[in-house]
This record gives sequence, structure tokens and C-alpha cells, in this order.
Amino acid sequence: MKTLTTALAVLAVSATIVSCNQTTKNSEGETTDSTALADSAGAIAVNPLQHSKDFPGATLKIASITSEKVGADSAKITVKYDVSNFTLTEQTEHDHHMANSHEGQHIHFILDNKPYAALYKPEHTAMVPLNSEHYLMSFLSRSYHEAIKTPEAHKLIKFKIDADGKLMEEAAPKDIALFYSRPKGDYKGEDTKALLLDFFVANGTLSADGHKVKASINGQDFTLDQWVPYEILNLPMGETTVKLSLVDKDGNAVTGDNVSVERKINLSAE
Repeated sequence: MKTLTTALAVLAVSATIVSCNQTTKNSEGETTDSTALADSAGAIAVNPLQHSKDFPGATLKIASITSEKVGADSAKITVKYDVSNFTLTEQTEHDHHMANSHEGQHIHFILDNKPYAALYKPEHTAMVPLNSEHYLMSFLSRSYHEAIKTPEAHKLIKFKIDADGKLMEEAAPKDIALFYSRPKGDYKGEDTKALLLDFFVANGTLSADGHKVKASINGQDFTLDQWVPYEILNLPMGETTVKLSLVDKDGNAVTGDNVSVERKINLSAE
């Protein structure tokens, strides 16, 4: 696992990297950010980034969620959103050199911690089995896919679908949970040089003395104690496996729903 020693060694030789990274301190005032910085060996690196633009007052609400039975074993759910102080399809001002949606700002629709659907209109439908239980995380996203990480800009609900296709919303989840967002899918050409690593922490946060996210990228581990966007550098061409897991202050895996997610992505030169 990358440690603070690695990070300090890099800080001594790379002022440009220092300028874009932040650290956190524990209760004794010691710097404890264990996020790995880029090194000269060309190993995979994960660096914290600053948010490109804030959106004060940006709010996402679920206006309605309905369902109807379709066929013998499925139901179609329809979710409609209210969005305020945020413009869908607008391009976000930023200086990050990462994959950016030409369709602009959007909503990330994450059902059961599966790969998200990007919504450029405030409505979406999805098919689910009868007699099933689900988590739906929705949050506002900048055009380059970074989440707006505020309580008002997201909504997490839990619901059941009964045998007749009827939707029954359950009590709001209260336990800390981790929802995977980026990286996602295929990357080509210039987009392979720096990939956004981003996730949403619900019902909690990250800190040097509290919960953290362990990111395992092709078997290389990084401990992330800041809830900020990150960039991944030096990934090889081909398939990459990214696993994100919540751990407690002692590094032990958190148990429960939505605490560990694994994805495969692919990088190609063209």
C-alpha cells in the first residue's frame, strides 16, 4: 500500500504536484493523507484534485417515482426529478484534462450500485424484477462527470417492488454507504492519460481519523481519506480493475449494503 513516506518523497521533487493536492490532519495535527502521488517509476498513481466549480444552492429532488407491471416477471419504474440552481446540458467550466460529456451537465442515476445512467433530462425509466428490493442513488454531476458532493444535490432512497409490480418506498437508509461513479467504460486516446476517480459517500464522510475508501487498482492499493475528486495516472492500455471499499478508522472493512464495488474499464490508444 502506498504510504505517507512515498507521498513525502514525491513532494520533495515535484512542486507542480504539490500545488494540486491537499492533505488532512488528525487530532494531533499530524498530516495523514495516505493518497499516493505520482512517482518517477511510472507506477499507477492516484492524486486528489480540487473541485473545478462550486454550485451553491444546487438541489436535486425526486418529484415522483412510480411503477407498473410489465409482463410476467418485471416492473417498469419511472423517476421524475426536480432540479434547481443547476442547468442540465450546460458545459461546466474546468481546467481538468479528462473525459468530458459533450452533452453537458447531467444526473447520475445509480440503481443498486451498478454503472450509472447519465440523464440529460430530469426523468428516467428502468426495468426491475418483481419481488425485489433496491437502492437508488441520484446526484447532480458536472459535465466531466464529477459529483456535486452536497446534501442538497443528491437523493438516496430504498424501495421494494411486490408481486403485482407495486412500488413501496422504505425508510431512508441511515448507514454510511459508498456509491461508485467513475472511472467507467472505455477510454481512448488522450482520455487515457488521466482518468477521473469519483464516488459518492452517503450518510457519512471521510477523514484521517474516521472512515476512508480503499481503492484497489489492478491490485495496487490506495487509501483515500478525503472526499474529493481524484485523478488516476499511468494506467496501462487494456483492461483495468478498480475496486472501491469503505474501511473504518482502523482499516477494517465496513459491513453492510453498498460498502464495496468493483468495476472493469478498458483503455486503448485509438
